[in-house]
Amino acid sequence: MSASVEHDKRKNEILDKALEVFEIEGYKDTTFQKIAERCGITRTILYLYFNNKKDIFSACIKRFLGKMESELTGIANDTEMESSEKLLQIGNIVMQICQEETHMLSVVIDYLLRLKASGGDPDERVRRRTIRMRHILAYIIIDGKKKGEFSQDVSVKAASDLFYALIEAAVFRLTVRGKKETTDLMEPLHLLVSSLCVKKC
Repeated sequence: MSASVEHDKRKNEILDKALEVFEIEGYKDTTFQKIAERCGITRTILYLYFNNKKDIFSACIKRFLGKMESELTGIANDTEMESSEKLLQIGNIVMQICQEETHMLSVVIDYLLRLKASGGDPDERVRRRTIRMRHILAYIIIDGKKKGEFSQDVSVKAASDLFYALIEAAVFRLTVRGKKETTDLMEPLHLLVSSLCVKKC
């Protein structure tokens, strides 16, 4: 195994352990030292991979969103699927990933609430991190309109915002309300997608 592959593997192991610490301690009370202890390494070794707690937290989010964005891009670029199918499949995948990553989402919610309490702007942080996903949704809706699958009257921004609101609802149900799944949100998703279509879809 090459040194870079070994380095990446170790980095991912650190992120897994760090996520456990963030979840148990909360973002504020998590320290670089606590993460190093959880990983069974010294702070000096941990500095070989990350500069500070914020760097580790950012890497956790980047890894989470990177996995999701990769899958969504693959669907968006599929030339065989209709636009309505793409939106439904993306909705399904996003909600499934959210169910699998409730620990990560809980840590993010804790961080955003603390950011708001300290006078920061959580909305700006969320928008910056999710801009690629919003662009993917907009691209599919625009493409659907070009192909005549979606009505020309459809507002790309409004449709994207509604779709994104369903994802936010899924995150809220899984983290704040403690639900185990989001299957009850699939019916509203189908309703949203069918409202975009020129023909019944």
